[in-house]
Amino acid sequence: MKKRFIAGIVCPKCGAADSVRLHIAEAGEVDHQVRDCVECGYQESLAQHLAARQELPTRVNQSKTAAAKETKPQVLKIH
Repeated sequence: MKKRFIAGIVCPKCGAADSVRLHIAEAGEVDHQVRDCVECGYQESLAQHLAARQELPTRVNQSKTAAAKETKPQVLKIH
């Protein structure tokens, strides 16, 4: 697991600033994140299932064929 400090966050238990770190799972590990405070030992589990999350469909992440079907050229008459 990678351990990274979260800048600007305050511990919900002791109120210490910049003392909370995030444990991030690496490849092959269980997809589970934990936050803890290095000052008081407070721990919080963040159940996060990346496989269950889906990205919202936008024109940027859709295939080009789907975007091309949606738009039709229009003829404009200028007087």
